[in-house]
Amino acid sequence: MEKATFAAGCFWGVEERFRQVEGVISTAVGYTGGHFPNPCYLDVCARITGHAEAVRVEYDPQRISYEELLEVFWASHDPTQLNRQGPDRGEQYRSAIFYHSPAQEKAARSAKQKLQLSGKYDKDIVTEIKPASEFWMAEEYHQQYVDKKRHVRKRDSRANL
Repeated sequence: MEKATFAAGCFWGVEERFRQVEGVISTAVGYTGGHFPNPCYLDVCARITGHAEAVRVEYDPQRISYEELLEVFWASHDPTQLNRQGPDRGEQYRSAIFYHSPAQEKAARSAKQKLQLSGKYDKDIVTEIKPASEFWMAEEYHQQYVDKKRHVRKRDSRANL
C-alpha cells in the first residue's frame, strides 16, 4: 500500500470523492502543511496554524496509479482559486499536493503543467506541490462526514414515516 495526500478545499467532499475510487483502501481527513503542532479544527479555522484541510489516501498501486489519483484530485475542485473553494475562504482551503516520494513529486508537477497547458482554465493553476509533512488527524466527527450525514438523514426520514 502507498499513501497520497491532497488538499482541495473542505475535506469532507474531497474525502468522499476518494472513498468512491476503486483501489483506494482507506481515507482520513486531517491537517497538514503548517507549523502548529497537534491542531484542532478551531485552531485551523482561526487561521493560526498554516495547515490545510487535507485528505490522506491509502491506495493499492496494483489497482490504481498515483496518476489516476491525481485525475480525481484535479476533478474535485477548481485549482485556480487561491486559498478558497466556492464559499469557503482561508488558507486552510488551499489547493495542494503533498508528495511522499520523488516519483509522486514528478508526477504531480507533470500533471499540473499538462493541465495548465491544456487550456481548460483561463487562470493560472495555484496548486502548491510540497513534500508531505506531519499529518494531524482531524476529530472523529470529521472522518467520513458525508457518509455519516447520509445515514443520519436516512434514519431521520424513516422516523418521519
